[in-house]
Amino acid sequence: MTRINTNVSSLIAQRILRQQNDSLNTSLERLSTGLAINRGADNPAGLIASENLRSEQKAISAAIGNAERADQVINIAEGGLQEVNALLLEVQSLVGQSANDAGLSLEEKEANQLQIDSILQTIDRISAATSFQGTKLLNGTYDFTISGQATTVDSFQINAAKLSHNGTRNVEVVVTASAQHAGLFLSTTGALDLTDATSSFTFEVAGSKGSREFSFASGTTLASVTTAINTFKEITGVSAATSGTGLVLKSTEYGSNEFVSFDITSIGGQAGSVYTLSSIDEDVADTTSGTTFANVNNPIRDAGQDVGAIINGIVATSKGRTATIATDFLDLELELTAAGAQSLSTISAFTITGGGAKFNLGPQVNITNQVSVGIQNVATRFLGETGIGFLDDLGAGKSSNLVDGDLETAQKIVNTAIGQVSNLRGRLGAFQRNVIGATVRSLGVALENTSAAESSIRDTDFASETAALTRAQILSSASTNVLGIANQQPQAVLSLLG
Repeated sequence: MTRINTNVSSLIAQRILRQQNDSLNTSLERLSTGLAINRGADNPAGLIASENLRSEQKAISAAIGNAERADQVINIAEGGLQEVNALLLEVQSLVGQSANDAGLSLEEKEANQLQIDSILQTIDRISAATSFQGTKLLNGTYDFTISGQATTVDSFQINAAKLSHNGTRNVEVVVTASAQHAGLFLSTTGALDLTDATSSFTFEVAGSKGSREFSFASGTTLASVTTAINTFKEITGVSAATSGTGLVLKSTEYGSNEFVSFDITSIGGQAGSVYTLSSIDEDVADTTSGTTFANVNNPIRDAGQDVGAIINGIVATSKGRTATIATDFLDLELELTAAGAQSLSTISAFTITGGGAKFNLGPQVNITNQVSVGIQNVATRFLGETGIGFLDDLGAGKSSNLVDGDLETAQKIVNTAIGQVSNLRGRLGAFQRNVIGATVRSLGVALENTSAAESSIRDTDFASETAALTRAQILSSASTNVLGIANQQPQAVLSLLG
């Protein structure tokens, strides 16, 4: 059937040509942009998936940047702490030199004190000047703040704590076992009453710090024995106190590392006297049972006990009166008072109200991906501890100065300060290596895999797309030729009209 007004063949050819041109244009667009999805119509589901993956890419990239920035902050803090540590070692040397009274002139001691004063000023200056983009790092800016400290908490150190936005965290300690001194009870029924007045009573007392042998003659009072033992308590780690008709020997510190050992070297008389272990409460001696002096063949020894504690539901690691936990949400160390460490009760220690250097090291902004690190103030007035003193006590005219001060205490202060700075450096180093380093590496792998997933959805596969382009070009040319033929068909009607 032949028609002129409606050329169906031409219409079919035109439709197919439009389709082929659309395919050709799509291939040209994908090859020119490099993207398989240029608009939602190209692949609605693929567009949604790829945009979500792009969002994850940006979040991961930001997290990597945060981790690298955190590393830079810690590096600057470490540089300041390293110099403080070197200065403290110099102070240690000067204190040791100044303790040599017989071989050191007053002028030399005064010269050493001048160096100490200069070093203390430098440490304070480093503490105040070490900063990152104007934010001070070593002056306590990034230390944690607390409120409501219980009277049974002697001291504490918060290393890390995660807090929600404007949130706080209560620290609750449940004491499950009391801290104890090591202790023995030595019964003498009063003064030493040896059978032979010329004989001596010789025994050895040992503790965690060392041992000492004591020898007493008949008639020596308990007070004299106590004084003699206490004279060497810094050497032995064992103190003595009279209790009734006997003597209580106990360790100067609490904990399982402490012990008291008593051994008889020689004895004259007093075969009926006994010594016994103290009871659980180290202040009350158990005199109901024991061993007579004459039957002592081996040293009698008693060990102390560490406090048992649960902090915020986590069983703490304990040493003496100190309990420590290290979790993802809370890392702290606190020391209880003697009363607190021996009272089996629940203690509301304090409330962490803020502070810490907070870094977001994950793609999502939430408490799980946040890390808050405490960086303490390293000024001289903060290096040390209450029971001993602080580093600024070594200044001229202070109680532990090198000219006429207490150098034994001075060395204890310096040792404590060195330990505090070293512990802070070690903790920041562990944070750099094990947290920041691992985070950057894991985020780098995540970024690679996310980018690969997004690329497989959104990017053009040039191999297949060039093949599609060639096919579209050929079909478009063929459709153009077919349309030309279709347009010539109506002319065949003229032959019928002849």
